[in-house]
Amino acid sequence: MDRPIFIVGSARSGTTLLQRMMRSHSKISSPTGESHFFIPLYKNRASYGDLKNIDNIKHILEEMRRISREYVEEDLKGITFNTDTLAHQLVEENKSSVIEIISSLMEKNAAGDGKQRWLEKTPYYVLNIKTITEMFPDAQFINIIRDGRDCALAMLERKKDLKIFNVYHAASIWKQYVETGQQAKEYLGNERYFEIKYEDLTNNPEKILREICLYINEEFEPSMVHFEKSKDPNSKTPMLGKSIQNRNSEKWRNKMSKRDIRIFENIAGKTLKANNYPTLTKCKPLPISIKVFYELHKRISRWHYKRNP
Repeated sequence: MDRPIFIVGSARSGTTLLQRMMRSHSKISSPTGESHFFIPLYKNRASYGDLKNIDNIKHILEEMRRISREYVEEDLKGITFNTDTLAHQLVEENKSSVIEIISSLMEKNAAGDGKQRWLEKTPYYVLNIKTITEMFPDAQFINIIRDGRDCALAMLERKKDLKIFNVYHAASIWKQYVETGQQAKEYLGNERYFEIKYEDLTNNPEKILREICLYINEEFEPSMVHFEKSKDPNSKTPMLGKSIQNRNSEKWRNKMSKRDIRIFENIAGKTLKANNYPTLTKCKPLPISIKVFYELHKRISRWHYKRNP
């Protein structure tokens, strides 16, 4: 298999749209969901014992199911996630480490899709790029960035899923994800790190996708622009069911209150400016009392939704 590709970025920044475009390439396979198990399995690798033992391999596969049931049972379109069958295959193939097991799973899924390369999209892996590079030294990363105020609006529309309940928290998360992702360029270099803007992708998708293909050393295919649309009426990303729209930017100007704009820019104004997004306020630091209020609101909201899902 060729080098793995990871799409990372803040929640609601266009990672799923880009994933759908990329998986429309004839050589690139990508499960339609998010794995979430790469990092915890790798960090806990010492606890699984000798992975030449089939029962220990089954344990790891069941951990994948526990962490991301929908992903392994529904999103892996190229294989059937049968623990016993997969465990026997992995033993026969002499896969005896967490990394080899994850790689083999993704490779089998890609082969089942009739493709040569696998891509993984789990946005929070942007916080774990160093760990991912330990696991997959030849991995290539695509970091997608979107105006944080539009991200915040979209995060709060899905506050129950994302556990983000106020604009202060949304700004803090966006700032952390963007800055951490961009710091990775310092040690990855241009050969393993590529950055795009969501606004550029939706304004001129063919241009950006051609640049991505050049970066990953694949031929551009028009199918990437005319990707297969989602038929799910309950999709969490409505744009997946439509043609690409360049009107999905700067919604914050009309939909975000002046107070929320001020709060967001006070938290993440420097990061907005560093990425050439205009600000409307002076981006002054927030008083401690306001920070305490929003932090308390976040904790109470999480407690409430945990008790009343």
